[in-house]
Amino acid sequence: MTVAFFSGKRRRAAATIGAVSAGLLVLSACEKPTPLATVTVGTNSVSSEAACYNDGKAIKEADQQDCLNKRGKTIKVSADDRVRFGVDPEIADNGWTLFIDGQQAEQEPFKKTYRTVPASAFFASQTGKASTKAYISIVEAKNNKITGVWQFTLEKTS
Repeated sequence: MTVAFFSGKRRRAAATIGAVSAGLLVLSACEKPTPLATVTVGTNSVSSEAACYNDGKAIKEADQQDCLNKRGKTIKVSADDRVRFGVDPEIADNGWTLFIDGQQAEQEPFKKTYRTVPASAFFASQTGKASTKAYISIVEAKNNKITGVWQFTLEKTS
């Protein structure tokens, strides 16, 4: 009976392919995706992973303002639309709040996975100047420490 053996060159190629495959598998296991946040207006939705996230641990205070100033995915809204915010249960368990243009919009954290806000609330101007964009941050906090920031841009349509 004849047994087929791989030549040395083929054996090395197979070992290399196996090593590369194992390496990719190990690397993919290292990066755990961040929880998702979603903004829905009518039938349009955008979802995003966190702009800043430290695997549930507090983000350094020195980095927090940079996180709040980042820009996220854009969704178009009209003044009479309702904007729906949804977060993964992991975010809701810790509590989350909305920031508008880098400023905290509410004092108490929200602990549910879903809420609805009228779009007009995001475009009200205290200076009297009409705004066409609102930069919204969903901020997760645990023990009064920011642990995650998700960014979205609401663009007002006429």
